[in-house]
Amino acid sequence: MPRIVGVDIPREKRIEVALRYLYGIGPMTAREILQKVQVSVDKRAKDLTDEEVAKITSVIQREYKVEGDLRRDVSGHIKRLMEIGCWRGLRHKKGLPVRGQRTRTNARTRKGPRKTVGVKRAATLRKSDSRGKG
Repeated sequence: MPRIVGVDIPREKRIEVALRYLYGIGPMTAREILQKVQVSVDKRAKDLTDEEVAKITSVIQREYKVEGDLRRDVSGHIKRLMEIGCWRGLRHKKGLPVRGQRTRTNARTRKGPRKTVGVKRAATLRKSDSRGKG
């Protein structure tokens, strides 16, 4: 498995797709990188030479923010929002959707599994009241 910026990329996939396994690299960025390095997008990751891997790695490290650095930046931005107490920061704190989605239904990914709230019915209340008196 070729290692690029500390991440093992899959051998059998085309290099264009394999680069997307790096956090912060999507389809357009992967194509851009391969154009700069002059590597065919159809080439498989296992067919890359050590020289090509080194070129790809150097371009990524020099021109793009990926993996740990990018994750650190994103979490720093979220912490800043939470510290200043803006609306988006409060939504992050509460674990609710941040970008205006509805929460009455759906939003299960952010809110987690449903918490069942018990309801006492009138009949049950009457029975418990009569037992206490007599």
